[in-house]
Amino acid sequence: MQIRRLAPPDRDHARALFEMMAKVFGEARRPLGDRYLDRLLRRSSFWALAALQGGEVVGGLTAHALPMTTSEVSELFVYDLAVREDHQRKGIGRQLLAALRTAAAEQGIRVLYVPVDDGDAHALAFYRAVGGEATPVTFFLFHQPGA
Repeated sequence: MQIRRLAPPDRDHARALFEMMAKVFGEARRPLGDRYLDRLLRRSSFWALAALQGGEVVGGLTAHALPMTTSEVSELFVYDLAVREDHQRKGIGRQLLAALRTAAAEQGIRVLYVPVDDGDAHALAFYRAVGGEATPVTFFLFHQPGA
């Protein structure tokens, strides 16, 4: 298995990754256009790591680097991590997170965080098992009209 950060030439892998994530999470999604994908993958602050087996996407994650204002560093917000259902429980999620942590450290990013729904026992157990510390934070969502 290969894990790599996706870039504009990896548009097809990115599309497959995002489709797989939507399926794993049971979310409806609209296909993303080529221009949108290319712009997204060109952003240095956007991270999309794909786990590829035989050239096929079997897992991946997305994250966003956020510049801080207390010092000249960024922190990494892990937005999604998913593994295709037929490849779960094989260490792929753990490998993805380890690869992200290594790549982030190489860029001077020392803090990563990920929001997890309180009711998602599987995700809570996973992030604890890979060394994450739970912190008491509540996220508030604001939906804009028309969204």
